[in-house]
Amino acid sequence: MSDQDSARPVIVVAMGDPSGISPELTARILAEPDLRDAARFVVFGDRRLLDLGIADSGVDPQVETIADGTPLPNQDSRPVFIDLANHDPADLQRGVATLAGGKAATDNFRRALRFAAAGHADGVFFTPFNKAAMRYAYPGYDDEIRFVRDAIGFEGPASEFNILDKLWNARVTSHIPLSEVAANITQERILRALTLADANLRLAGFNPPRIAVAGINPHAGDGGNFGRDEIETIEPAVKAAKAQGFTVEGPFPSDTVFLRAKNGDFDAVLTMYHDQGQIAMKLIGFDSGVTLIGGFPFPICTPAHGTAYEIAGKGVANLGACRAALALAIKMAKDGKARAKAAA
Repeated sequence: MSDQDSARPVIVVAMGDPSGISPELTARILAEPDLRDAARFVVFGDRRLLDLGIADSGVDPQVETIADGTPLPNQDSRPVFIDLANHDPADLQRGVATLAGGKAATDNFRRALRFAAAGHADGVFFTPFNKAAMRYAYPGYDDEIRFVRDAIGFEGPASEFNILDKLWNARVTSHIPLSEVAANITQERILRALTLADANLRLAGFNPPRIAVAGINPHAGDGGNFGRDEIETIEPAVKAAKAQGFTVEGPFPSDTVFLRAKNGDFDAVLTMYHDQGQIAMKLIGFDSGVTLIGGFPFPICTPAHGTAYEIAGKGVANLGACRAALALAIKMAKDGKARAKAAA
């Protein structure tokens, strides 16, 4: 399992919030034959919770379970499950955000991230977290980016990307109050977001990626009638990005730019704030959306939907977004291995 020269990348999996559909999704995703053929998996979680997911889903991924601290087995035919024994099923409350669930999820995620940062894996995948539970366990938790930085000590630029098949959404600002958005839209931040988006799109196979930039005001400001942000900040940033060689256009009105992107005019849309893009993307395809946490030394992917407390334990969770997220992690990890080998 430690042979990093294998053609198949190693993906480390963190079980997410145990009170939702994460146990079921973990069991089902590990049982998918085509994904098992494409990558080797190492999973961090509680084996008892995986067994609940097996019972919920009706599938058995036939993982090889080892105790925490045990050397990884020298085989790659089955997923390896590292049993952290960190959440007693007797304490599980389905459909409720709890401190115990938050502790288990943060523990799993931290261990997976450090496993990858140590060079043992090429990508990270996790089933959905509940932010309230994460904050119970980790009071400084703002979002996954903050958590990843803290876990592996990374200081470089990073961002979330929302993805539906061939359509990407990048952001200039993310998890901040709407009242603070305008003050955080600067030419420097737009250029930084475009640079990061271009780099991650290239890692995913777009060459060159075509990026559209959304305005922030109604009708992209309507020539200054509804605000001058587009004229004074966004348009100059787009011109500067073009001068640096990016394939970028805009600013466009945000209520129409996604229609053009969906029709194939662009590969990605850079929006100014979180919901400006999230609403459009989730309307286009909620059940297959992927979140990529990009900018770190390895891809980190998860389904874009949440923990679905209302259907926890019912065995009816949709696997589409998980499959898409894991497939993207595998592709980016495999391509990263190939580039690293070529550069060596």
